[in-house]
Amino acid sequence: MARIEFAFGSLSFSGEGTETWLSAQLERVIDAAPALGQLSPPMVIQDEPAREQGAPAGSAEFTASLATHIRAKGGDSNQVKRFLATADWLRQKGATPLNTGAVTKALSANHQKKLSNPADCLNKLVARGFCEKNEDGFFITPDGLADLGY
Repeated sequence: MARIEFAFGSLSFSGEGTETWLSAQLERVIDAAPALGQLSPPMVIQDEPAREQGAPAGSAEFTASLATHIRAKGGDSNQVKRFLATADWLRQKGATPLNTGAVTKALSANHQKKLSNPADCLNKLVARGFCEKNEDGFFITPDGLADLGY
């Protein structure tokens, strides 16, 4: 069982249940809030490491939630694509270096489906040429960005 509570202006949400159910309910609240005039601009859920490490110029404008970004990049049903989309979301938030731990933590912190084997996802992306490993972790290659639609 998991529990979540938040308040943003006059909008508040409190729930208790499985992570999957809570994630779905929270997403519904967030999606409905702009129509109710409660959120303006859209609410952004950020994980702490991305903010602590600082963001490069221009990344402050990136405001998509992780759930929205994963869905937009086609990662809701494919674990390898979910890994790549999450890494891209972290990259756009200014997280450096990228590593499997950061991807796993971002998914968990934003109540998204977990990956059964993050290291294997990264290895598959490296084999496809979508990511390359370096001494600090990995980075997304131009081919990986092209696969995401950039």
